[in-house]
Amino acid sequence: MDTQKITFRNYLPSTLTLIILGWGGLAALFYFSLPFVWSRWGFFVLGIMALTGTALPIVYFLNQRFPSDPPAESNVIVRQAVWVGVYFATLAWLQLGRLVTLYIVLGLAIGLIATEYFIRLRERSNWKQPTIPNDKTS
Repeated sequence: MDTQKITFRNYLPSTLTLIILGWGGLAALFYFSLPFVWSRWGFFVLGIMALTGTALPIVYFLNQRFPSDPPAESNVIVRQAVWVGVYFATLAWLQLGRLVTLYIVLGLAIGLIATEYFIRLRERSNWKQPTIPNDKTS
C-alpha cells in the first residue's frame, strides 16, 4: 500500500467548489427567491455545502496540528468537515421553531463529538500497520 503524505492541495478543488457553490448559492437564494418550501430546503443544502467548504481547511489544519494514531485519512477529514455543516444546518432548522437553547446547542455538539469519537475508535480498532515488502538482497 502506497502511503503518501496528504497535503491541503488534495482538498483545494473540493474546498473551492463547496465554498463558491455554497456561499454563492446562498447569496442567490437570498436575492432571487421567495420564502417557500423549496427555498427553505435549498437554504439548508447550500448552508451545509458552504459551511463544509469553510470548515475543510480548518479541520485539515487541526488534524495536522494535533495528529492521532493512526493518522487521519482524507475520508476522516472530509467527514469531520461535514459534521460542522450538519451541526449548523441543524441549529438553523431548530431555530425555525424557536427551539434553540444553550442546552440544545451543547447537547447537539456533545452528541456529534461523541459520534465522531466512537467512529474513530472503531476505525482505530480495525487499523493495521501497513506492511513494507521484504527486501531480499542478501
